[in-house]
Amino acid sequence: MHLAAKPPAQLPLPLLITGTTGVHGYAAMGYFQRKYPGQVVGICQEYPPQEVGPGVIPCNAEDPQGIARLFDRFQFRSVLDGAGSCALKACELNRAMAWNANVEGARNLARESARRACRLVHVSVDLVFAGRRDGGYTEDDIPDPVSAYGKTMVVGEKVTFEGNPAACILRISLPMAISFNGHAGAIDWILSRFSKSRPATLYYDEVRTPTYGDCLNRLCEKMLGNQLAGLFHAGGPRRLSLFEIAQIINRVGGYDPELLFGMPRNHAGPIPPRAGNVTMDSSKLIGALGYNPFDPWPLDDALVPTHRNWHRERPHGEPRSLPHLLKVLANHPARPSDAEFGDQNVALHL
Repeated sequence: MHLAAKPPAQLPLPLLITGTTGVHGYAAMGYFQRKYPGQVVGICQEYPPQEVGPGVIPCNAEDPQGIARLFDRFQFRSVLDGAGSCALKACELNRAMAWNANVEGARNLARESARRACRLVHVSVDLVFAGRRDGGYTEDDIPDPVSAYGKTMVVGEKVTFEGNPAACILRISLPMAISFNGHAGAIDWILSRFSKSRPATLYYDEVRTPTYGDCLNRLCEKMLGNQLAGLFHAGGPRRLSLFEIAQIINRVGGYDPELLFGMPRNHAGPIPPRAGNVTMDSSKLIGALGYNPFDPWPLDDALVPTHRNWHRERPHGEPRSLPHLLKVLANHPARPSDAEFGDQNVALHL
């Protein structure tokens, strides 16, 4: 693979993107490749790179020598690090895997990016909190994760700042977009159940601050192009439970309402342990940027559930289909160019 001549850019190029098989990393590869053709490289280790997409090559972020060779080859000037494992149960059952994926990879990228004076934006998660209170977590709140995933993500933040004090860490919630394999994200996991007429059980009391993947891509571009350092919460302005998110997908997609079940998280099994209300206050980020980078998900207030049977209501004339769902939930409905890219991805995996 050879990089093209550098086009005019809003961020230092070339750009390395890790975690390309995750929801955010996969969406980011499409966004940045379209905007900066020939200047974006993605890495993965779990799948054959050609299956993930153009510009993705095999490399293990947990291998420091491999990362050093990668930087030697491409001379990166910025890194968007979204690597790691967010599989809650797998992390719980294999703590060594969780540590390697969520800590050692972050450590290697932080050290190498600092040594090369690279801009580094590291992506963390709201599940560093337990959610035992009514949400609204700020950057000053002390993490208290309940899962192995959350615990290793906390350490990943720590080693990132130790290795590269100039780094920016964004704690995100649920990026609402389609993943590479059609199962890794909130939208496509729920879709994978409903579209096959299989039931899905979600929690009434696990509450998140989801964001459109399109908004998150633009935020990462902004942060890669500035010098803001430190920790920032990057959650959307609308609070939704996992059950409410599933209600929205069920109704907008026109799926059988009998397929959706809800329960309190304390009725679930002990593995993996579930967090509660981990909604984040993103005021610090908004203040640093001078604007709110996130529109509410979903954008249309009429698509927000008002009660637990809301998804069973099917008003006459309300559009309900998979294409409509992809247009208004998996992509920002006011950004048609991104919606077109997202629809193509979905056609491949659902």
